[in-house]
Amino acid sequence: MRGLRFLQASLLLPLHRRHNASCRALPVRFEEAAPLQKPSRKASAETWQEYKRMSKLHNLSQRFVQIVAPLRQALDEAGGIAKLLVLALDGSFCNRTCLRAPRERTELIARARKDARLCFRAPQPSRRFYALATFTPAQVRPDESHPWMQTKLFYGGKRRRIRYKEVSHVYWRRGAGQIPLRLFVVAPTPYRKRKSSKLYYRQPAYLLTTDLRHSAPQLLQIYFDRWQIEVNHRDEKDTLGVGQAQLWNIDAVPKQPALVVAAYSALLLASLQAFGTERTQAYQALPRWRRKAHRPSCLDLVTLLRQEMVDHPESPQSLGFHLTDRALTHAADA
Repeated sequence: MRGLRFLQASLLLPLHRRHNASCRALPVRFEEAAPLQKPSRKASAETWQEYKRMSKLHNLSQRFVQIVAPLRQALDEAGGIAKLLVLALDGSFCNRTCLRAPRERTELIARARKDARLCFRAPQPSRRFYALATFTPAQVRPDESHPWMQTKLFYGGKRRRIRYKEVSHVYWRRGAGQIPLRLFVVAPTPYRKRKSSKLYYRQPAYLLTTDLRHSAPQLLQIYFDRWQIEVNHRDEKDTLGVGQAQLWNIDAVPKQPALVVAAYSALLLASLQAFGTERTQAYQALPRWRRKAHRPSCLDLVTLLRQEMVDHPESPQSLGFHLTDRALTHAADA
């Protein structure tokens, strides 16, 4: 039985600019990206050589490059021609395939390896393009020649102070080639498991971006907000059961999960338009151990939707749906 693999892109809504609320991510792309099927062990050497060649053309990085242009076109059609599209990527997309791909009014920011070999431009009048001296992001962090800077970013429910270093116009020969990059080194974030416990530290973050013009706090906030796509993944798998449906038609295998994710995105957008960013009295009361929740979860939205369908059965009928008590009971038990 082959597993399902999809590539998802989400639109980040910076709600913290107007409200005291975390960012929300709305899925806007959810496309199947199934890997190639491996040949058998007894296959010929030519078959394995062809499989290795095709694997370089059908991977997640190549699929990402293919959806960048449609995302840019969709933003233009939505009235964002003058807006810059910034894509915050996972560390697996920080490679030469993604960084060297042609882009139009689109910038990338991705988590980089701490041992990536970076360098500056060779001094003039040298005929070299890259300088001979190299350094890694891990070496920049303790380097006192690059001072720490501070800013406040919204994450974890409130604005917090972080420290970071910035090194501009660096080059990654094995990655972006001759495309100039900016390096951000984010200091480890201190935290406590409880008020009386000792202080712990998370791992430092190393980011590379192709954007050389916009301010560092703007780009760092975008990458901090990228965590919301992980919230999308948890809701889609645990609450909505994406990928768990038993399907009879092979054509429905890539379509059914995409339909569920599209409905999930519409549900999030409708909740923001109808009830705002906060968890109001319209939702069911929370248990005592969860009374401090500030925004509704996906399960809260699904529960409220079911309750509205029971209280107003005429609303689904206007859309062509004819629901019965048995169907609603079966959906609630699912």
